[in-house]
Amino acid sequence: MHGSLNIWQILWESGAVVKIVLLLLLAASVLSWTIIFQKYKELKLMNEANDKFNQFFRTSSSLSEIHREAVENQDSTMSLMFRKGYEELNRVGEKLNNTKQGSITQHFAEHGFQALERALKTGYNTANEKMDVRVSTLASIGSITPFIGLFGTVWGIIDAFSGLSSGGGSIEAVAPGIAEALVATAIGLAAAIPAVWFFNIFNNQISRINSQMESFSQDFLNLIERSILIKKD
Repeated sequence: MHGSLNIWQILWESGAVVKIVLLLLLAASVLSWTIIFQKYKELKLMNEANDKFNQFFRTSSSLSEIHREAVENQDSTMSLMFRKGYEELNRVGEKLNNTKQGSITQHFAEHGFQALERALKTGYNTANEKMDVRVSTLASIGSITPFIGLFGTVWGIIDAFSGLSSGGGSIEAVAPGIAEALVATAIGLAAAIPAVWFFNIFNNQISRINSQMESFSQDFLNLIERSILIKKD
């Protein structure tokens, strides 16, 4: 009766190259799960903050009140966009007051809302930079680790069969080396699969937040236009 292979013993007795490969895969897996937990918490907090701010935005008609809420709600991407747009609106108003070039209503009637749109776009891009941090690392881990594991497998098989080339080898002598080599592939896949899975999940969540921000941009411009019409009337 043949004894079962002890995987831990096989890994402990593996060659230096395979051990380095396994350490790299282990480090990649730890990094991947660290990013996953951090990003999951970050996006969950961001979604909750967006829901809270969007609810306040829709129920309040006072720009100053909404701005105070936006300043307090720093986790919301929508509040970031609002702050950028509101600050640009104030800068335009201050410049018009200082230069005596007419009212803010007349300015937007003549030039449109391009300045506010650019400010909102700046907030949109800033929010996306924050959301995309470390997500691309998951994609890199998911695409690279299987090849690192495959390299360890190929190297281990070459090392295992090198003993047969000199003669006198047997399948019993080669089996531990093959098992060692295949473990590298298994660990590579174990590191890659969660990384790819959560990369897709986070991308879907970011796409959803982006759609909400695009809708919010239009709602903000509509609110400014209504406010200007009220002043004009």
